Amino acid sequence: MSLQLMTYLVVGATFALYIFIAIKSRAGTTGEFYVAGKGVHPVLNGMATGADWMSAASFISMAGLIAFKGYDASVFLMGWTGGYCLLAMLLAPYLRKYGKFTVPEFIGDRYYSNTARVVAVICLIVASLTYVIGQMKGIGVAFSRFLELQYEIGLAVGMIIVFIYAVLGGMKGVTYTQIAQYCVLIFAYTVPAVFISLQLTGNPLPQLGLGGEMADGSGFLLDKLNQTLVDLGFNEYTTQNGSTLNIFMYTMSLMIGTAGLPHVITRFFTVPKVKDARSSVGWSLIFIAILYTTAPAVGAMARLNLMETIRPSTAQASQSNEWLKYEERPQWFKNWEKTGLLKFEDKNGDGRIQYVGPKYKEAENEMVKVDRDIMVLANPEIANLPNWVIALVAAGGIAAALSTAAGLLLAISSSISHDLLKGIVMKDMSDKAELLAGRIAMAGAILVAGYFGLHPPGFAAQVVALAFGLAASSIFPALMMGIFIKRVNNIGAVCGMLAGLGITLVYIFWFKGWFFVADTAMAANTPENWFLGIAPEAFGTIGALVNFAVAYLVSRITPEPPEHIQNLIEDIRVPGVVQR
Repeated sequence: MSLQLMTYLVVGATFALYIFIAIKSRAGTTGEFYVAGKGVHPVLNGMATGADWMSAASFISMAGLIAFKGYDASVFLMGWTGGYCLLAMLLAPYLRKYGKFTVPEFIGDRYYSNTARVVAVICLIVASLTYVIGQMKGIGVAFSRFLELQYEIGLAVGMIIVFIYAVLGGMKGVTYTQIAQYCVLIFAYTVPAVFISLQLTGNPLPQLGLGGEMADGSGFLLDKLNQTLVDLGFNEYTTQNGSTLNIFMYTMSLMIGTAGLPHVITRFFTVPKVKDARSSVGWSLIFIAILYTTAPAVGAMARLNLMETIRPSTAQASQSNEWLKYEERPQWFKNWEKTGLLKFEDKNGDGRIQYVGPKYKEAENEMVKVDRDIMVLANPEIANLPNWVIALVAAGGIAAALSTAAGLLLAISSSISHDLLKGIVMKDMSDKAELLAGRIAMAGAILVAGYFGLHPPGFAAQVVALAFGLAASSIFPALMMGIFIKRVNNIGAVCGMLAGLGITLVYIFWFKGWFFVADTAMAANTPENWFLGIAPEAFGTIGALVNFAVAYLVSRITPEPPEHIQNLIEDIRVPGVVQR
């Protein structure tokens, strides 16, 4: 069976499963639409959270960035998993105990202000839309290669599928669909990793194969990868290249951004009890760890396979006659050239593919473009794995992107229909009207996200990192201070959120395109021009510090919160108090 037919069958079967689950789990009430009726078992919720969390950035892009950035890309592993520990200890149990539907609803009640609620909605929409752009990039990449569709058509197909099962099922349908998507994506990620680890090291566990010896006796895998990269003018794979401050800020931004993402927090509103919220976090960490401990091996092995398939193992950068001839390029190379995500230009006219690093100043790198987001999807093809494995990876990548996109769009929908319309504009709105408004809002959010997904400002993981920075700088401080600092009032919270979000947006746009002509902005987007060498993706930590400082200082010079609000905080924090 051909690869294309196999891919259509596998991906089509998963789509049919998702839609069937959505129809069977159709939400009939606002409680089912927003929080799945608060009746999801902690283990199942942990699995759904894992799928909600492991987006296209985790499945498709993270290992690709690890493949090319090596040690420096460990920020994603530390930041995204560490954030769950913060969420488990500092936020999830308290927010579940409060017992409402959305994050803006909590912020509006805690800070006794509709203004605070509206600002929280704005922060949520900005962060969530940025996040969903990264998912759309992943959907487009997967469809453009494996279903041989144009990037734009792939996006449209993905948007339609999300619309069907998210709009029909709401949180109830999304939850059970995400459980199925987790099974698909984790199987799709680990199976090829096991195959490739066996090929290269003879060890079926990729986590151990990463630090093991090569099956051909040529030394340890990481040592061989380091030497290969150095020979070609690149930096060592296992050596830190970025500044320590930037790595710290990047990791911290991802951590607190994780703890402040509304679509993740909302997942812990779906369990029956406060105890179940903490248990769900533990289960989700276990399910996430399966992929995150595999990702470093996938990245390293993908980079080594890439190098080995376009040059003889003995070739040196200075020996251009030993490089692979372009007309002899492998089939996987031809396949990905069709997508435009892999490009070659014969700059010196010798007909050979030369791929060298910046240390060879005299050599022109003829691999004009190797999109980081293709590495996980291309890895099984590079390793000549069976067609069913390649098709499975395609289905897994699409499942990862769709699962997170659905969660994000649901968070956007609920903030508009429940927090703005029901909470402020039309307080007497019936449940039926609110449910209809939620579905209309989700449809609009899908269209907006798809439009911005056509021109994403970077690789999937980079775009997602920007979203985490926005959540870190705006929502996380408001939640933390709302639970643990009684003195912070409504004026302080609003000023803090606006200041944190504002300074982070300005910094991102300064280097990503809006305040300069795009080409000029990209030229300025270098470590030499960054504030203290902090990348735009890492600036959420600075934004969070600004948020904390402004909120606390403004609260100190303005009236303290009313007594009933301070009692509310006590009720949330003290164990044993009856849940709301």
